[in-house]
Amino acid sequence: MNKIRKIGAVACAVVLSAVMGLSGCGSASSSPTPSKTLKVVTYANWNPFEYLDKGKMVGFDIDLIQAVAKKAGYSVTIKNAGWEDMFSQIQGKSKDMAISGITITDDRKKTYDFSSPYFVSRQSIVVHKDSSIASAADLKGKKVGVPSGQTGQTAMEKLFGEKNPNIIASKNGLHYMQLIHGEVDAAVGDDTNNKHFIESNKQYDLRIVRDDKAFAPEYFGIMFPKGSTYRDPIDKALASFITTKEYSEMYQKWFGTAPNIKDLKS
Repeated sequence: MNKIRKIGAVACAVVLSAVMGLSGCGSASSSPTPSKTLKVVTYANWNPFEYLDKGKMVGFDIDLIQAVAKKAGYSVTIKNAGWEDMFSQIQGKSKDMAISGITITDDRKKTYDFSSPYFVSRQSIVVHKDSSIASAADLKGKKVGVPSGQTGQTAMEKLFGEKNPNIIASKNGLHYMQLIHGEVDAAVGDDTNNKHFIESNKQYDLRIVRDDKAFAPEYFGIMFPKGSTYRDPIDKALASFITTKEYSEMYQKWFGTAPNIKDLKS
C-alpha cells in the first residue's frame, strides 16, 4: 500500500511538473499569471513623437509607452490610426490607451480619462524669415494655417473666433506646406513639431515666433476610455518613470535637450 502511494505521488509530481512547472503534487503554489497585453492606438504622423520610419512606428511616445507599460507589468501592441479615429477607438473602448502628443484639456476630460502629464509644450508660430509678424497679435487679419482638430486650431479660434475664415485647418502637416507656398501668412502648431520641421527644412528660410502670453503651457497625457481600470497602474508607473535616468535619456534622444521635470510637475 505504501509503495503504491509512493509511485502515485511520484507520477503526480512528474505530470504536474511537465504541465504546470510545479515540483510537487497538491501544492498551493502556481506559475505567475502572464502579463496582459494592452492595445494602444496612436496617430503616427507627428515626428518626433510618433511617425513611420521604413514602415516601423518610432518616436518619443512609442518608446515612452513601451517603457511605462513594462514598468507597470504589461506588454503592448501599438496600432496606427487617423487623428479622429484614435479618439473614436478610445471612446468606443476597442483600444485600452492612446498616446500621440494628446493635450489634456477640460473638454476632453469630459469624455476620456488621462494620466498625469509626461510632456510640457506650447503653441508657437512659424513664419518666413522676412515676415514682420512678431507676436500672436500680429496674426489678426492674416491667414493662418493650423492642424485640424488639434490645440493649434483651438488656440487660434480662442484668439480670433471659431468661424474666422482666416483660420485654415488642414491635416497631415499641410499647414506647413501652405506656408511654404504662400497660401497662408503663418502656421501655428506645437512648438516641438515646429522646431523639428524648421530644422528638417532649412531650405525654406523659416523661423519661429513665440508668444508665451498668448499661448499657455500644454500638458500631454496618455488617454484612456472613461472609467478604465488601467489608468491607475499606468499612471503610477509613469509618475515613477519620469524621475528616472531612462526618461531623461529618452527625452534627450528625441529632443536634443534635457527635460524640465519641475515644469512637468507644476
